[in-house]
Amino acid sequence: MHTLTIGKNDAGQRLDKFLSKNFKTMPPALMYKYIRLKKIKVNRKRAEQKQVLCEGDTVELFIKEEFFEEVTADNAYQRLTPKLDIVYEDDNIILCDKKPGLIVHADDGEDVNTLINHIKAYLYQKGEYRPEEEHAFAPALCNRIDRNTGGIVIAAKTAEALRVINEKIRNDEIDKRYLCAVHGILDKKQGVLRGYLKKDSATNMVSVFEKKTTDSREVKEIITEYTVLAEKNGLSLCEVHLVTGRTHQIRAHFASIGHPLLGDGKYGINRDDRHAGYKYQALYSYKLTFAFKTPSPLDDLCGKTVEVDRSHIWFLKEFSS
Repeated sequence: MHTLTIGKNDAGQRLDKFLSKNFKTMPPALMYKYIRLKKIKVNRKRAEQKQVLCEGDTVELFIKEEFFEEVTADNAYQRLTPKLDIVYEDDNIILCDKKPGLIVHADDGEDVNTLINHIKAYLYQKGEYRPEEEHAFAPALCNRIDRNTGGIVIAAKTAEALRVINEKIRNDEIDKRYLCAVHGILDKKQGVLRGYLKKDSATNMVSVFEKKTTDSREVKEIITEYTVLAEKNGLSLCEVHLVTGRTHQIRAHFASIGHPLLGDGKYGINRDDRHAGYKYQALYSYKLTFAFKTPSPLDDLCGKTVEVDRSHIWFLKEFSS
């Protein structure tokens, strides 16, 4: 048995919320089962999942020791219950629809609940990833998406697939399309935005200029193609194709022409958006096509287009009748 004493900072939480934060690898169904079977008690008495904890309460746990072991980014996948929305999978790759709010790799704030850990957990439980047999390779992501952006992320199951997909991305042989909702009505319903982008690593922000004002290597040309698909209530829905793929390019480029993305607190003034309940920027990597130009071991993918379920794109409801 393990006993946890509730301190001031943990008081006021529901029991199930407290347990979810403290035992990240415990499946919710198992947690509720433990509560129901009295393997988790509060003050030595039967507990309810919605019970609010008070300072000084004790939580008694008669559960598996594995849940008390330290969980790190390196071993989390061995005990995670994978939660993935897989839009395509074969022997070489997995394409996942990452939801806004989930990070792809570990950072200072989260090292367990990451997309790559859920992918590793999924493959580990299927028996397709056997770390004890691998010397260096582990399933890896081929592209990244910001925490608060949603859309398709490609993961490689094999070292060969990782090499090929990374090469195809570098050579612009994978065509990615985005949907975004921007404030305002654009004068041109179809166009190409051109400019120069400079990244500030200290603030993790970028600035966009119409002309290249410096010879700094940090300044990169950006080209953003867009088509307006719908307009409603002062918002425009755009499909975007990145000719160049730079950090925060879509968000910063549209903001630079006076049309920041709905819900974007970094490149727009979105007090009203937050007040209206928008927690994420309205941006989704919703479709990609494998447009290979040269032969590769993954030629079966050539010409294939994959698209997410549009019901998952939260901001499309703004344009429904």
